[in-house]
Amino acid sequence: MTQDVKTLKKDRMLYTKDKLSANLIIFAIVFDALYFISIYKMDIGSYYYTWEIGASIIINLLFLLSAFLASEGVKNRRSGYTGMLIFLGILQFIRVTQLPARAHAATVEGARVMEDGQYYYVIGCLIASGVCCIVAAVTSYINNRTLQQYIKSLENKSA
Repeated sequence: MTQDVKTLKKDRMLYTKDKLSANLIIFAIVFDALYFISIYKMDIGSYYYTWEIGASIIINLLFLLSAFLASEGVKNRRSGYTGMLIFLGILQFIRVTQLPARAHAATVEGARVMEDGQYYYVIGCLIASGVCCIVAAVTSYINNRTLQQYIKSLENKSA
């Protein structure tokens, strides 16, 4: 009975979309959106009016576009998006050390640019976004590999 259920699940993979991986990427997009809403609503003196914020906006837009593209790709079980998702996840971890860390350490006119609560919130958002991307890459890879092996076994049985 257990073997029949496993075979049925693999057979269903031929006709269904990889919703788990796609939804994880959508969660990564949501966490990134929460991050940049928190960052960009700040208006502490001239700290946020620099080229660094402009670069951060461009990186956010590229992340959002790439993640959405990857979401559509993994949903349709295309295998080429695993590397891109791992890169996006690592990028989110690297971003933790950039703008939020410097803003948390900086002061403008005697006031801290980013308080502890906001700092931990944006760090949590970036880490959650990165974890979602990496878990989506791993689950997509495992599902695609399982499906490819199943298709090969079907071809071998029919030959």
